Amino acid sequence: MIDHISIPVRELKAAARFYDALLKPLGMTRVREWPKSVGYGKSYAEFWLNERPQLKPASEDSGAHICLRAPDIAAVDAFHAAALAAGAKSDGAPGKRPHYSAHYYAAFVRDWDGNRIEVVTFLKDAA
Repeated sequence: MIDHISIPVRELKAAARFYDALLKPLGMTRVREWPKSVGYGKSYAEFWLNERPQLKPASEDSGAHICLRAPDIAAVDAFHAAALAAGAKSDGAPGKRPHYSAHYYAAFVRDWDGNRIEVVTFLKDAA
């Protein structure tokens, strides 16, 4: 249903380096670059960063919430570790989220602009 999504960032070059690290465990790389935008994906740009220099960081109770699919637990864990190493703030360590579903395994981070990025995989065996 959704073809692509974009989020605003204050400093495109810095944000792109940040997202290079975060999206690598999900198999996503830069596939398109424009002067004020960078697109990530596996074969086409599915996730865009758009430079908005006047943007003020979102507060903890607002900002975009984007959820990306991971192939497995290892990718969720690697995403979270890469995010923290790149300077993201953890907004939920990797783990099961039984209040969503017995099969839901996710991690949440906040980027430098306050956007909340979630990565999820669905466990085959919820036990």
